[in-house]
Amino acid sequence: QVQLVESGGGLVQAGGSRRLSCAASGLTFGFYIVAWFRQAPGKEREFVAAASQTGMNRYYADSVEGRFTISRDNARNTAYLQMSSLKPEDTAVYYCGADRSSWDVNRVGRENEYDSWGQGTQVTVSS
Repeated sequence: QVQLVESGGGLVQAGGSRRLSCAASGLTFGFYIVAWFRQAPGKEREFVAAASQTGMNRYYADSVEGRFTISRDNARNTAYLQMSSLKPEDTAVYYCGADRSSWDVNRVGRENEYDSWGQGTQVTVSS
């Protein structure tokens, strides 16, 4: 059974940094694309970033490009989202997802591409 567990959320001041982690189990992690999505109150879940199976390919939403970095450590079955220059509008529950499809930038930003999800971790950015 695939399980994804996010951690690292919390309260951070605007302009600050935070690193989220996504620990995976029950799957061969290196076979999966991993992505981060987020959902703010009253809004739909939106794509944040994705990394290919080896981590060589990465794709970001325009809203986080240059501020967030996705990475992964397949030996530790863990993915990360390093967030910098945080803004109040980054406040959301952050979710990681995993998908065994081949890398395609036209699809990795779509929520319905991902079969497995974690429970989410709350990030709150204060102004």
